[in-house]
Amino acid sequence: MIKVSVMYPNGPETTFDVDYYKNSHLPMIAAAVGDALKGIELNIGLGGRIPGELAPYVAIAHLTFDSVASFQSSFGPHAATFAEDIPNYTNVVGELQISEIV
Repeated sequence: MIKVSVMYPNGPETTFDVDYYKNSHLPMIAAAVGDALKGIELNIGLGGRIPGELAPYVAIAHLTFDSVASFQSSFGPHAATFAEDIPNYTNVVGELQISEIV
């Protein structure tokens, strides 16, 4: 099992529409990749290491798949569509990491 994490860096100029991301963007991804997607989780940053500090990431989405191949074959054909939607919810580029769940 693998986890694909998309982490959106936070900063004083960062904008992020949580409602749009949660109710439009993530459902669009789920519908497009279908049964290959085994789970999805959204975390919204509340703070950093020091009280009052911004969270390093404004949001992190975690998507689980059976394998890297499953992720690539289901997500890849729709990647351009997903990327085109980014300006609808944020002004930053997310960092993507693929991890093995152990």
